[in-house]
Amino acid sequence: MNIILFDKGVRRFDASDDRYKHIRDVLGLGVGDTFTAGEYDACRGQATITRFDGSGLEFTFDEGPYDGYMYPLTLLLASVRPICMKRILREVVSLGVGRIVVTNSALGEKSYLSSGLYRTDEHLEIMRSGAMQSGHTGVSGILFIPSLEKAATLCAGDAHAIVLDIDAAARPLASMDLSTGPVTLAIGGERGWSDDERGLFRRLGYVTASMGDRILRSETAAVAGVALALSRMSSRGD
Repeated sequence: MNIILFDKGVRRFDASDDRYKHIRDVLGLGVGDTFTAGEYDACRGQATITRFDGSGLEFTFDEGPYDGYMYPLTLLLASVRPICMKRILREVVSLGVGRIVVTNSALGEKSYLSSGLYRTDEHLEIMRSGAMQSGHTGVSGILFIPSLEKAATLCAGDAHAIVLDIDAAARPLASMDLSTGPVTLAIGGERGWSDDERGLFRRLGYVTASMGDRILRSETAAVAGVALALSRMSSRGD
């Protein structure tokens, strides 16, 4: 954790909280000590511990500047195995993706979207851990849209709507100029996109881009694709 984050108004961590354990075991802090802190999607600042015992800790928070900015980048992601999705969510939040849209795909397993990962707050906790890794307060917005057509249509209005695919005729993502507006990056599931889905993206005006001719795992493609897209964008979103 490179910053300790909490909900607005929270000023206590119970002993069972991972943030309490991190402050105790990793940071080795006690009463009177300070740590870098912030409220989710809001301001960062300094917290000062006022009480620390076996039941939990309490702190005050000296609010600093707003720090919840995220990049104007949407990751449109076909659902994958929950264990893989956990890695993706943590990493893309830490990279600063503004929005994540999770959907089904023709070649993917439809049951993934009914996983407990999404039916509980587990996905949110994973995303929040990604924010704490990043050292900033911003957490990506997330939508679950079972229909790929609806999800792709929702994102098609961005200045740059891109679908990643292995295609000899595709433009290299690393060479694209993405500096003129919001970006959507669509990444397929474990078995990629079907021909019908490729046709759907074409009809909606998506540009096909490639990161080479190697078949990547979904979590590798997501992290590498986001990093490349961010490198071609001009600024962060405030």
